[in-house]
Amino acid sequence: MNIGTPLSPSATRIMLLGSGELGKEVIIALQRLGVEVIAVDRYANAPGHQVAHRAHVIDMTDSAALKALIEQERPHLIVPEIEAISTEALAEIEAAGIAKVIPTVRAVQLTMNREGIRKLAAEELGLPTSAYAFAESVQQLQTAIENGIGYPCFVKPVMSSSGKGQSRITQASEVQTAWDYAASGGRVDKGLVIVEGQIAFDFEITLLTVRAIENGKVKTYFCEPIGHVQVKGDYVESWQPQVMSAPALERSQEIAKKVTDSLGGLGLFGVELFVRGDEVWFSEVSPRPHDTGMVTMATQRLNEFELHARAILGLPVDVSLLQHGASAVIYGGVDATGISYTGVEEALAVPETDVRLFGKPESFTRRRMGVALATGKDTDEARQRAKLAAAKVRPVA
Repeated sequence: MNIGTPLSPSATRIMLLGSGELGKEVIIALQRLGVEVIAVDRYANAPGHQVAHRAHVIDMTDSAALKALIEQERPHLIVPEIEAISTEALAEIEAAGIAKVIPTVRAVQLTMNREGIRKLAAEELGLPTSAYAFAESVQQLQTAIENGIGYPCFVKPVMSSSGKGQSRITQASEVQTAWDYAASGGRVDKGLVIVEGQIAFDFEITLLTVRAIENGKVKTYFCEPIGHVQVKGDYVESWQPQVMSAPALERSQEIAKKVTDSLGGLGLFGVELFVRGDEVWFSEVSPRPHDTGMVTMATQRLNEFELHARAILGLPVDVSLLQHGASAVIYGGVDATGISYTGVEEALAVPETDVRLFGKPESFTRRRMGVALATGKDTDEARQRAKLAAAKVRPVA
């Protein structure tokens, strides 16, 4: 792909559907390569809106509104960054030759909800996963648990992000509450939940997997594995590299390649896996940069956002790890708009640290408003520094 000049007739135009903190970094990476970027989100002044060439606010599940905007802007590439998007509209746009969807329309359709991707992984590709079932009512959910899933188990909306609507339950009395929470926490109400059996794993990883062009052909690259801690399905801490056995790493890469080969296209994928000893189970995949991958802003020569930008433009990539590092989430702490932050100076005084404040216009107690990054002689030291720095940043209403 030739890259033109932004805001001119020769411009290479890319539209991001979803412009949160991850989209913001993708936009910055694309602009450094001379791309004109249009940021779209469901609310005004989203992080990506603040750095894009143009910004729009629409309901991206509204097919007519989405198609009208794409036809107005005429991007060359469309990069979905969230799940709540009308994939039917994207399929029509691509079929009409107006724009290309990254990585593919099929990949977006399959990964936007847990039903599609779980059936692909377990039933079509035969990959190891936790026991699972889908339920359209609380009665079906109860039956699925009693007939094989068992307790403890996890109940999740088929479509959500950042752990919203997810809960772990240990007894029958919690089923109704879990159903209600899943219904309220999904990005789009599908009237369907997935229940997954618990796997006794040692740790979970994100394996950032990149499909990029090398010598005219698609090649798969793997970043060093990222370990992470999740609370109620939401990432709170990550580090790179995660130490694991050679057989487990090889198996992880095999699983990631099978999934991403099936999804196709170009770009970076965040493949989540459970690991116990040499055993590996597939969990989920996102066809875009992953929240746990923010640690790569401190650890790799090219971070995950730069890798995604390069890959979708058909440019060479480099997944080299430079140093051990970690990230820790900075939460809003309060429900308010236009908050301020104190303690940034103290946080940056912690050795080998950096802070990213996302600029979200509205804060919630458990909303991710920033992240602290740190490096160290090993991941233990980096984790300590990242958590210390994050704790020093204090949101104030």
